[in-house]
Amino acid sequence: MSSEAVPRVNNATARVLVLVEGLTERAFVNDVLCPHLYAFGYSNVSARLLGGAQRNDHRGGIRSWISVRSAILNHLKEDKGCLVTTMVDYYGMPKEGGKGWPGRAKADTMHFQNKAMTVQEALLADICEELGEGFNPARFVPYVMMHEFEGLLFSDCKRFAEGIGHSDLAPAFQSIRDQFKTPEEINDSPDMVPSKRVKALVPGYQKPLQGLLAVEAITLGIIRAECSHFRQWLERLEKGSGQGNLT
Repeated sequence: MSSEAVPRVNNATARVLVLVEGLTERAFVNDVLCPHLYAFGYSNVSARLLGGAQRNDHRGGIRSWISVRSAILNHLKEDKGCLVTTMVDYYGMPKEGGKGWPGRAKADTMHFQNKAMTVQEALLADICEELGEGFNPARFVPYVMMHEFEGLLFSDCKRFAEGIGHSDLAPAFQSIRDQFKTPEEINDSPDMVPSKRVKALVPGYQKPLQGLLAVEAITLGIIRAECSHFRQWLERLEKGSGQGNLT
C-alpha cells in the first residue's frame, strides 16, 4: 500500500513509543520503522527495551505483564500526545501466575488466526480499564508477533540468505517456509521456533546485526505483503489515531 493511500496523522506533535523485547527489535524500529513512519507525519518514533534497560549488551527478553503494564501506563499518563505500541513475541510469553499476560493462556486454545488478536484485545482491555472512560484507546496499539521476529525473515528466503551472507542457504530456508501457509505460522514449539531453525543452519547467528541486514535485504514492502498480522499493525500505526488527535 502506498503512503498516499493511507490516512496520515493530522496531529503534528504525535509521537510513537515502541516497547520492544530485545536488541533485534530495537534495531528494527530505529533503522527501518522510524524512517517509514516519519513519512506519515509523526514528530518522533522511538524504541525502548522492556524493563528500561538500555545497555548494548542487554539481551532483552519478555517481562511479566505486571512490569510491562506499569511502563505502558506511565508513558500514556505522562505524554498525552504519545501513541504507545508493543513489539513482543507470542512465543515464550508468560501464560499464568504472577508473570502471566492477559489472554495468553486462552490464546493457546484458539486457531492460529485468532491467537495474537486474543492477547492484543485482552491487553488493550486491561489498559483501558485502568485508565478509565476518559482514555482514548487509539493511543495504545498492542502488537504480538507470531511467533517471533525471525519468522518475518522467511518472507523472502532468497533475500534472507543473501542479506546475511549465506546465499547457499536459500533452499534450506525455503524448505522451512514451504511447510507453512505464511511466515508468521512457523511454529512456537521449544525446538522449532524460527530463531532456533535459523541458528541450526547458521552457527553463530548474530540476531541484532544479521536480523537487521536480512530485513534491509528483504524490504518492509515484502514483509508486509507476506505477513498479514504484521501488515495490520503497520497500517494501524500509519493511520495514527484515526481521529487527528491523540488526546
